[in-house]
Order: sequence, then C-alpha cells, then structure tokens
Amino acid sequence: MLFNSYPFIMNFLPIALIGFLWIGSCGHHRMAMLWLVLASSFFYGWWNYKYLPLIFGSIIFNYAIGRILIVEGMPASRRLAAMQFGVVVNVLLLGFYKYSNFIVDNVVDLVGVDVNFEQVILPLAISFFTIQQIGFVVDTYRDRIGSRSLLKYGLFVLFFPHLIAGPIIHHKEMLPRLENPRIFRFDSRRLAIGLTVFAIGLAKKVLIADRTLRYVSPAYYAVDSGVTLTFFEAWSASLGYTFQLYFDFSGYSDMATGLAYLFGIRMPANFNSPYKAVSIIDFWRRWHITLSRFLRGYLYVPLGGNRKGAGRRHANLMITMLIGGLWHGAGWNFLLWGGLHGGFLIINHGWRRWTGPSQGTGGRLGNWLGWLLTFLAVVFAWVPFRAKSLEGAVSVWESMLGFHGLSLPPWGALATWGDPIQIPAYDPYLFIPWCLLLFVLTLYFPNTQQWMGRYNPAWRGEGALGASVVHPLRMGLRTTAAEAVVILGLLVLSLAQLEQATEFLYFQF
Repeated sequence: MLFNSYPFIMNFLPIALIGFLWIGSCGHHRMAMLWLVLASSFFYGWWNYKYLPLIFGSIIFNYAIGRILIVEGMPASRRLAAMQFGVVVNVLLLGFYKYSNFIVDNVVDLVGVDVNFEQVILPLAISFFTIQQIGFVVDTYRDRIGSRSLLKYGLFVLFFPHLIAGPIIHHKEMLPRLENPRIFRFDSRRLAIGLTVFAIGLAKKVLIADRTLRYVSPAYYAVDSGVTLTFFEAWSASLGYTFQLYFDFSGYSDMATGLAYLFGIRMPANFNSPYKAVSIIDFWRRWHITLSRFLRGYLYVPLGGNRKGAGRRHANLMITMLIGGLWHGAGWNFLLWGGLHGGFLIINHGWRRWTGPSQGTGGRLGNWLGWLLTFLAVVFAWVPFRAKSLEGAVSVWESMLGFHGLSLPPWGALATWGDPIQIPAYDPYLFIPWCLLLFVLTLYFPNTQQWMGRYNPAWRGEGALGASVVHPLRMGLRTTAAEAVVILGLLVLSLAQLEQATEFLYFQF
C-alpha cells in the first residue's frame, strides 16, 4: 500500500488513526497499541500477505535475543555470543533474500555452468526492518536496556510510517514515547502539524518527483536497451534523476514524519538540504541521516573508525561505503556507487588533513567551488545508482563527458525512446527551466524541518553542519490563514494527481 494512493489516504489512514485514538482515549492503551500493530500488519500484508510470517518470525527472534541480553548475572562471554548470534542470523536472513540471486548469477557467469535455481523474491522492506533490529540487538548488548514487552517491540518494528523505507530509528527514540499517555488522546494541534508535514511530503512526491520521472525513466530505459545518449540528453537524465531521487525519498521521509506525528511519535530527521553541502563529508551528514548514523555507529566505529591511523581510517571508510552500496541493492552498480563515495570521502579527508579540519571558511568563492565539486561528484555517482548495468552507467558517463558528441537537439524535439510504462518524455528544452526551478527550490528555499522549525515535528540530525553556499529564504510556518490555504491547495492538487500512483524509489532497496 502506497502513502501516495487513495486507498491509503481515504481508507486506511483514517481508520487506523481513529481506531487508535478511540481505543486509547478509553484508557485501553495496550489495546490501542495492539490495534496499531494489527493495522501495520495489514499495511505490510497488502503487498504480499505470504511474507507476514517472515517479519513476525524476525520480530519474535530479535525480541527473544533482546530478552536474553538483559538477563542479570549472565557471563559476559555468553552475552557476547548471544549478541553475535543475533546479528549473524539477521545478516544471513537479509543475505539469503537479497543476495542469493546476485551470487548465483555471478557464479554461473564465472563458471559457465547452468544451475537450476529458482529466483528468490525480495520481501518488501527487509533491508530496513533487518538493520533496525540489528541496531536493537547491538544497543541492548551495549547498555542492557531492551524491551520487556513483545507488544511494544512489535510496534517499534511494524509501525507503518517507517516500516517500508525508514527512517531507521533506534528503539530508544520510540519505545519510551509509548509510555506517554498523551499520545493516546486526540490533539488538534498534533493533527494539524502531522497533516501539514504529510502534505508537504506528498507534494514533493507527486508534483515534483513524479513529474521529473517523465524525462528520467525514458532516458535510462533507452540506455538499458543499448541506445547511446547525446551530451545534452545524458546530462538532462542525470540531473533529472538527481532531483527525482531527492524529492522522492525526502518526500517519503516527510510523509513518514507527518504520519508518525499524528500518532504522537517523533521520527528522526532524515534529510537536511544535502544538495547545499560544500563537501562530500557534509553531504553524508545531510543525506539519509539515519542510514549514515547506522553505518557510522554499527560498522565504521566497530571497524576501528579513525582511531588507528590514516591508512586504517581510509580502509574503514571504503569498507563501510561498499557495504552501504550493497545494502541498497544486489548489483555491481551499487557496489560501484558505494566505492565512488568511499573514494570521495577518502579524498575529502585527505584534503582536510592537508588544509586543516575546518570547512566553510574558504570565503564565498571557496564555498561555491566546494559546492560545485560536491554536487558534480554526487550527480556522477548517481548514474550507476540508477542504471541497471555497469555498461549502461559507463555509456551515460561517456555521453556526459562528450565522448559521443556535443550536439544539441533541434528545438521542440521530443524523445522517441520506448518505455514499458509509457511515460511521455518532456521536450528537452522545457526540461531546462524545470531543472532550474528545482535548483532554486533545493538551494534557496528552507527544507521541511526549517520551515516547520517552531513545531519540531522530527528530531534534528546529529552533528553540526558545514557552511551552505546560500542562506535559505527566511520562511517558516506561522499558522496564518494564507499559509493554511497554501497547504490545503498543495494537498488538493496532489490528491488530484494520484490517478497513476508510482512507487517510491527506495521501495526497491
């Protein structure tokens, strides 16, 4: 079930919310949580009910491991073994469903022997609910604070706003909130804030991301079919995907934040204007913040972080980003994407070691140069992230670098590539002002958390950010009638565009 669909907005959400508040207001808090668990299970099962036993089994297993880890008096060696066993089982579960096809296909290509192997279907959201539970197991081992309630733990994992594509939350960010009786009572202010953030996210998805898809999808489908793009087409497709992915995933995260807030739960912020970053290090502090937090806390730091010299730090960075790339998808293109960002981070750290640790102090020109270099690096790295094969990614890169000519398309030309979902492409020259508009939105306008700053619908990202090349316009929600009309207009306009709802890009990961 998609957030950007009529069944969800018109049927599921009102029923789930009204039922939760009605049961909770009667004082039956555990029953209200059970209602939300059942609603979230229905939400997940809407995709394929046959995978409900898988996620239920994963929840019960990790809850049991958590209970073992908080037993008093258990020898340290046994606690460590229990934690490691829990992590290994989670990794094996994810590995089987996500990487079996990839491994078998590559072994077959390498050995040249045909293997009768039935393709494994990737369960929806397994990447997200698995690493979230790995974090739970490790945190419980570290601080002996887990969950003694299977109901609350089940809700922590199944809670539908974050279940499919994050944000990736710590149990300490949600479980204590379930102890607050105020979340079970109707609050008009909470309703208004939650719906506002949801409307902003829906507008990002429907009015921006899906419109940008009209150019990106046909172009990359052509590449995957063996068509060579021109210089102009390659840059248009790459820039288009850069903005499509941002507005698609940040839109999902805003919608998840707004939905969770309706139920009294504050999610961690997942984006903080990443395309304003003036270095690749700063980019990863702003992009997919909760994933960066997980990779840093549960992979980079345990590997040794930066505690064992520059050489070891660079190796740890590369390993972390390669695994982060594979987490996104089982393919050499995702591994390449992770390796590129690992290399970018190593270069960035080396530059800082040479010039000093401070960033954003190179003056206005230095910040703009840093932003341009960072943005171009991100755009180039998104190419293998979007392309279906390494050959397709290389072809797009060659076109972007002018290896296939620098000619411009004739005025008014339309792309003629085929597309399996029959999405009409934009006129190439109409795409230029569209991209300029998206540049203005990402660089000069405040992000959702800044615009909603006085209400704090989400936890802020961790750590201080570097300098931005521009200061966002001083805009913030002040609950005026005009702003209410604008938000309502965005919501109505978005709802009117839902006839052909499209999946969020991160659903495939």
